[in-house]
Amino acid sequence: MAKKRKYLSQSEAKALGFDPKPNEKRRNQARYYVTKAEYDKVLELRNSGILNAHQEHGVEHTNSKFLWLKNKNSSIPVQNPFYEPPQVKKLNELKDELIEDLKNYSPKFTKIKREKCKDGKLLVMDPADIHIGKLSDSFETGVDYNSQTAIKRVKDGVKGILNECSGTNIDKILFVGGNDVLHTDTPKRTTTSGTPQDTDGMWYRNFLMAKDLYIEILEILLGVADVHFVFNPSNHDYTNGFFLCNVIETYFRNCTNITFDCDISHRKYYKYFNNLIGTTHGDGAKQNDLPLLMANESEYFSQCKKRYIYSHHLHHKTAKDYPGVVFESLRSPSEADGWHHRNGFQHSPVAIEGFLHHKKYGQVMRLTHYF
Repeated sequence: MAKKRKYLSQSEAKALGFDPKPNEKRRNQARYYVTKAEYDKVLELRNSGILNAHQEHGVEHTNSKFLWLKNKNSSIPVQNPFYEPPQVKKLNELKDELIEDLKNYSPKFTKIKREKCKDGKLLVMDPADIHIGKLSDSFETGVDYNSQTAIKRVKDGVKGILNECSGTNIDKILFVGGNDVLHTDTPKRTTTSGTPQDTDGMWYRNFLMAKDLYIEILEILLGVADVHFVFNPSNHDYTNGFFLCNVIETYFRNCTNITFDCDISHRKYYKYFNNLIGTTHGDGAKQNDLPLLMANESEYFSQCKKRYIYSHHLHHKTAKDYPGVVFESLRSPSEADGWHHRNGFQHSPVAIEGFLHHKKYGQVMRLTHYF
């Protein structure tokens, strides 16, 4: 005998051929326990009725949480096993759209052969704290900012920086991704830790917009030089930012001119000849501890004499020379939302920044595109 798992309503018991007697405490429910095999018949009965009812009335069968099945002999309240909560439904739609997108458009990249140049330089392209999905309303803050503004500013900023360093021999590009590229991390419009945000657009649409933005920018940069993509986890989008950057890595999996560092570690290091460049979001380890952490965590620390740490999170410029390490935080293209305006965290220059590094002498040029 299979393990008894469920009990039936009076109407369901009759449908299976039982003759139940109503329980005294629950007059509408007979305590009729059944085996799993018998209960599977009940599910089949329920599902058949549910599907038929929805089809009869032209209603999507996943939209109704509860319904009543009625006939001449019975009236049964039924919980719809096909019901999908809106957030689950949207997540499934996003998953299907991503999979279909990658199936239909997984390009094959032709390897770009580049001539070596002795005077080549590294371009660090670092669009920091984009916050796609943030909403700033000029009625409250004095300036508008939304997802479309964020996308446009990043595109304009990257193209502006490339124009500024045109004529320079760039033999490598370090692209820094992550760093609050998305404004929220949950369907409830909060950061990873649950802090509510003023938002523009649905989270899944913002995710897809960020995906398209990164792909477009990286394809532009690949026309200039080979690219190394590094991902910095951040406090606004700790999970979705990780997923996003790994989707980007998958998209470019057939491209030999781009490499990726998309693991979840909070501090990343990249060696370019005599340069050691560390990147981190800035919401974790204290600024004063970062040089010593670099010395302990990077195997290239002793090999490089020009060492830099680029940090984010603050949305304004800070810089400090430590013994052997230069620290610098980057500006953001995003505007202050209601909370930042209310607390006076506003009016810092909004910009996207980049840096040129000489193979021997380190950072030789700072490039800033203001908005």
